[in-house]
Amino acid sequence: MSRDLYDLIGLLAAVCFILALKGLSSPKSARRGNLIGALGATIATVIVFFYANNGQALNNQTLILAAIAFGVVVGVPAARKVQMTQMPQLVALFNGVGGGAAALVAIVEYLKLGESASTAVVVATVFTVIVGCISFSGSIVTFLKLQELMTTRPVVFPFGRQIIVLTLIGVVVSGGWVINSGSTTALLINGLLSLLFGVLFVLPVGGADVPIVISLLNAFTGLTVAASGYVLETTLLIVAGTLVGASGTILTRLMAEAMGRSLFGTLFGAFTAKASSDTNQVDTRPVKSGSAEDVAILLNYAQRAVIVPGFGLAVAQAQHTVRELADLLAAKGVEVAYGIHPVAGRMPGHMNVLLAEANVPYEQLVEMEEINPTFPQTDVVLVVGANDVVNPAAKTTPGCPIYGMPILDVALAANVVFLKRSMRPGFAGIENELLYEPKTTLLFGDAKDSLTKVVGALKKL
Repeated sequence: MSRDLYDLIGLLAAVCFILALKGLSSPKSARRGNLIGALGATIATVIVFFYANNGQALNNQTLILAAIAFGVVVGVPAARKVQMTQMPQLVALFNGVGGGAAALVAIVEYLKLGESASTAVVVATVFTVIVGCISFSGSIVTFLKLQELMTTRPVVFPFGRQIIVLTLIGVVVSGGWVINSGSTTALLINGLLSLLFGVLFVLPVGGADVPIVISLLNAFTGLTVAASGYVLETTLLIVAGTLVGASGTILTRLMAEAMGRSLFGTLFGAFTAKASSDTNQVDTRPVKSGSAEDVAILLNYAQRAVIVPGFGLAVAQAQHTVRELADLLAAKGVEVAYGIHPVAGRMPGHMNVLLAEANVPYEQLVEMEEINPTFPQTDVVLVVGANDVVNPAAKTTPGCPIYGMPILDVALAANVVFLKRSMRPGFAGIENELLYEPKTTLLFGDAKDSLTKVVGALKKL
């Protein structure tokens, strides 16, 4: 295959990536966008086997095919079997693997070029190693937090900020050492320090803010791929990496705004946050609990009801049951809408995808800015497995992990019903004062079982 034909097909793959991003901008076209992106990635992978660089065919084809086969064997079952509740963890892992792979490729290419590497290539290699290693180790920590294999709370330690700054200085200095000397030892030290910085970078982030960090690390991976494309002299990698980096940066900024805080505050706010009270203390205040029949009666006589889905809905796989409840209410003349917080669940669009599985009409999904003004005219709000995104502490408790985050103002509704397994705090680890309000009714149990009982009781009315 000639260079011109290779570049032309590469341009086609790049166009597929652009169209994929366009499709992913809307739930209605997201599936098509995903398929177009997969087609572009397939094209970009296949054409490498037919391109002879300077007349030399691709080396180590057997090893490359074996690696691809291994990736398919591992990746396909993982992607097909993963539960929607675990999708953020999978995204974090895939993102980390991408950053680590780009760093390894840059190192191998650097060792291959040796002293013939130009200064620009060495600089690009160092950048790739630094950002790729940070993305890899940071993504592993986000996975551990989301999987709750480690504490979801911010991890702070004495002189934490100073240690992070010193590690960053070490990364920069060792990177300069590589550029000036070309030392392989310096490159190894630079990679190890970058891995350490990636861990220290994510540890202070609380569980509620982890989705923002995933998006930021995704942008890092994109920049890493773009830099490795420069090292490998592959325009397609530069285009693809730049697209990922740019879109990830925009998404990170939008998510930080949705959380009502600066990116710096998200990453390092734990070092300046005020100490909170002991969350291990058992709150003995009384709450008003009800039965499925009580909730059904409340919904039956409502004129407008809003359903607020959260991570608990995903855990219980209750999206189909909640759709059945909404359809039943609509048949009874009740106006129904879904209040969607930008960071509901544990990744952007999590709730939208989950509800799309149950064929919930997209028109019923109302974003936070649009739904909030309607809560004073709402008779019943049904909170299914959500907590932090409706917690008034975000407005009333300075120093708490979610303070300043815009929330769904469900407290303004006439009645609030919480479907909860227990009185355990939400992902941010703080109490929700709304649970103790007289207007609030708690329905304890698995969300799917509770909704099934409510649907059954509603059918009898």
